[in-house]
Amino acid sequence: MIKVYNFARGARGLRVMWQCEEMGLPYQVETVSYPPSEAYLALNPLGSVPFLEDEGGVAIHESVAMMLYLAQRHGPTPLLPDKEDPALARVLQMTVFGEATIGAGVNALLTAHFGAPEGDKRNWSVRAHEASVERALRFTADLLGDRPFLAGERLTLADISVSTAVGIYRGVLGKALPDELVAYQERMAARPALERARARCRGQDGPARA
Repeated sequence: MIKVYNFARGARGLRVMWQCEEMGLPYQVETVSYPPSEAYLALNPLGSVPFLEDEGGVAIHESVAMMLYLAQRHGPTPLLPDKEDPALARVLQMTVFGEATIGAGVNALLTAHFGAPEGDKRNWSVRAHEASVERALRFTADLLGDRPFLAGERLTLADISVSTAVGIYRGVLGKALPDELVAYQERMAARPALERARARCRGQDGPARA
């Protein structure tokens, strides 16, 4: 069975659980302490979270890699279009964009917000990251337009990836979003699969059932 290691309420592990719920995949959740234990470091020497194990000796980190792995190993799934579908390129782009562009910028802002000395919380580097994230969000809002999802009429990995990063930016940092993304986040939050994943992330539910 799929096993997802995650901090309690960890958003990037939630991203993977959300996908499992959308696909109807059974999975187990293992909560990781902070700092990580020696037992966890033996599994993942980087100590990074989340971490995924699956049958056949699969053991990987990086949440977007986990998403792509699950879609291909346990698919097919509408979350990842077929290779002949023109939407595939956009889905792959935005799935990576959600972490490599939005998520990376948000990480820098989180570090400054919670860890920087008071005099450095608004230095030039922080302001540059803020501007970069704001540009990325404007790009996302323009791409979304009046469509329900980033790649058209159905949910894909792109939405799970991007919505997670946008949620951290808005929820943890308290930042404002373009109007299009406010409505988008509300649509994502209403998905039953995400509600179930959040309950699992908080340790309020048992194993998912296929």
